[in-house]
Amino acid sequence: MRRAIFWIYGFLVGGLTGAGLILLFTPQSGADLREKIRARWQQILEEGRQAAAQRRAELERELAILTRRAPPGPSL
Repeated sequence: MRRAIFWIYGFLVGGLTGAGLILLFTPQSGADLREKIRARWQQILEEGRQAAAQRRAELERELAILTRRAPPGPSL
């Protein structure tokens, strides 16, 4: 249990130290960096939405093809 606590503590301290060093040595201002990260995140989200819409259209086309070929079922 004690080893796990030390590991978690070391992980958190290392992460905070790394984040601090990145902010110190980044050649851009904090506001510029945040805007760049935000723009990239929006780009990633838009690409994901486009990929999902494209895949949905493909699946709908396949479903339409399969339902046309399906034999008629029993009437209810």
